[in-house]
Amino acid sequence: MIKLLLVEDDANLCYIIRGGLEDMIGGYEVITAANGEEGLAVWKEQQPDVIVSDIEMPVMDGYEMVRRIRQTDDDTPIVFTSGRVSPKDVVKGYELGINNYIKKPFLAEELDAHIGALLKMKQGQPTKDESERYRIGTHYLFDAAHAVLNHTDGTRQTLTEREARLLQMLCKKKNEVVKREAILSQLWNTEEDFFASRSLDVFVSRLRKLFANDGQVQIQTVKGVGLCLKDQRDKQAL
Repeated sequence: MIKLLLVEDDANLCYIIRGGLEDMIGGYEVITAANGEEGLAVWKEQQPDVIVSDIEMPVMDGYEMVRRIRQTDDDTPIVFTSGRVSPKDVVKGYELGINNYIKKPFLAEELDAHIGALLKMKQGQPTKDESERYRIGTHYLFDAAHAVLNHTDGTRQTLTEREARLLQMLCKKKNEVVKREAILSQLWNTEEDFFASRSLDVFVSRLRKLFANDGQVQIQTVKGVGLCLKDQRDKQAL
């Protein structure tokens, strides 16, 4: 049974979603909180498998709650639910570390589908071939199995699951174009969702920053097609 923390200040909506999830086959253990401050306290005490949270709430909003959680917990999947449609709001959530975004109103079955996809990815699907390591540019060795980017100066950068999976997709087809639809399908379980597309843009920006000091590496956007990891060096499976 999945332990889910639902942070929602609308009592009626909270009741409906909780009931819908608990009635599903396999079921959820749903713990509720009415605002971000309560959500933080419950998260610390209960250690849920997944967090589903509204954004606009009294006392503490969803943004601040996620910011504090991600200071020590990069692992627990977090889903935002909101009526907000501004790209700026969506990007802010992904930059703070949420894993998905569902626009209100939604059905419990829709939320269940999103949660299922996130938990499958967490359980190990991102790196099916755990033997693969990739030399990238002059200074980097990417360990896909452990989601770690090693630098020749001895420093290491741990990536999130989705960052690692995206980078691995690009590494497997280095110097070739990976279609945007294929990336969205594998990493967000969709091909044409606005919020997923905005999220992908955020993750690409993060990866570009990691290689900003290596002139041999560039993640290019091929407009209308997809992404390409350009590297002066050939891919080497070590």
